Amino acid sequence: MLSRAAFRAATKPTFIARRGFQTTRARLDSPYHYPEGPRSNIPFNPLTKWFALRYWGFCLTGFSLPFLLAVWQTKKNKP
Repeated sequence: MLSRAAFRAATKPTFIARRGFQTTRARLDSPYHYPEGPRSNIPFNPLTKWFALRYWGFCLTGFSLPFLLAVWQTKKNKP
């Protein structure tokens, strides 16, 4: 079975050489097409005035929250 496939591949090299992978052009009238380009695939706008403050506030809150909760759990009164 493998020899048959190898024989077919050896006898028709033009078929394999002509096999090209093509893609279709994006249709802009499609309801499933979204704008493309830089910063178009993220759910926030990094060009706003307060983006850096909100970004670092979010990172600081997310990183420090588990540590603060652990300290709170160890300090609270035990029955």
